[in-house]
Amino acid sequence: MINIAVMGYGTIGSGVVEVINTNGSSIAGRVGEPLNVKYVLDLRDFPGDPIQEKIVHDVQVILDDPEVAIVVETMGGTNPAYTFVKKALLAGKSVATSNKELVAAHGAELLALAKSKELNFLFEASVGGGIPIIRPLNQSLTADEIYEITGILNGTTNFILTKMEREGLSFDLVLKEAQELGYAERNPEADVEGYDACRKIAILSSLAYGMQVDYEDIYTEGITKISDVDFKYAKKLGMVVKLFATSKRIDDKFYAMVCPVMIDSGHPLYAVNDVYNGILVKGNVIGNVMFYGAGAGKLPTASAVVADVVDAAKHMNRNIMTNWSENKLELADIGTSSKSFFVRIAGSKAAKAAMVEDAFGPVKYIELDEMDEFAVITGVMTENAFEEAAAKVKGIRGRIRVEAN
Repeated sequence: MINIAVMGYGTIGSGVVEVINTNGSSIAGRVGEPLNVKYVLDLRDFPGDPIQEKIVHDVQVILDDPEVAIVVETMGGTNPAYTFVKKALLAGKSVATSNKELVAAHGAELLALAKSKELNFLFEASVGGGIPIIRPLNQSLTADEIYEITGILNGTTNFILTKMEREGLSFDLVLKEAQELGYAERNPEADVEGYDACRKIAILSSLAYGMQVDYEDIYTEGITKISDVDFKYAKKLGMVVKLFATSKRIDDKFYAMVCPVMIDSGHPLYAVNDVYNGILVKGNVIGNVMFYGAGAGKLPTASAVVADVVDAAKHMNRNIMTNWSENKLELADIGTSSKSFFVRIAGSKAAKAAMVEDAFGPVKYIELDEMDEFAVITGVMTENAFEEAAAKVKGIRGRIRVEAN
């Protein structure tokens, strides 16, 4: 029997216990012996819940017990999760976590510590919920040179954008509904401003390129400025708006950014809707590979955590090599990256066409009935060139990058 401890009995932590209880016999068959949840760490008590007999309020109980071989961290945040996880590794216990904030901030350090102790620090559930993506990057795709990862990595923002597209509703109305349905937090900033997706693409980039990508260095733009009018234009163009988290290797430069993007039906991520996630990986040998599924939720995420527990149990006293060093990868200036841009401009096309073309060069025009504005799609230009050109055009109401597939 392999004893484990779960730190944090919230949505994911309780899901981990449920998965082990539900599929215990099949999990035991894969591990070679049963998994037993010996402790659950939480500040709260759970009277009436069978888990109460395993509840402890002091992490030291777990750290001091030599029978606990694997610790599951589902507390969230970096404090005290980082301290507890580091102490668990130092105490000779492997760790599985779903905590993207922890992994993005301290992943390289904790991986190095685990390796030095012949233990494992595993984090499949930190990106994509139940979608397997960490393990494929670390194992299945290691023969490839990965040159791009583009993902819809946040179910909340994808739900909001899908609802706006289908029903023509404003951002504020759909956000309120997402909160009522439990898809968005009372304070939705981490989701709608793109910070959650930013941490996830930092993790994937670090694994793909083998060096530390600091999420603070990634240009991040959320969806709060996207309006129902943007979707009217997108519909006329046969396009949709998605929040993309992207990292690319172009020659010897590495770019990463999170931002809303317009895409057409030819893009592999076009049909990823509602709370689902999709991740497109491009390699120089394998070509394009897509990962799709539930990007969040209690049981899908818990399933990914338990899969890591099984992996750790099958590799007792043996480190699973992970290509993520503590050396920092310097990202290129996003201003030198290139895209087309969708731009909305107040006024009439007839009055402003000359000014627009003088600034942007040849453009594609889009007009909607009974609107006091028009829109254009520019040719491919760098971010810096766009900003310079946009400064010459009066009345710009908004812009969205356009991803040509």
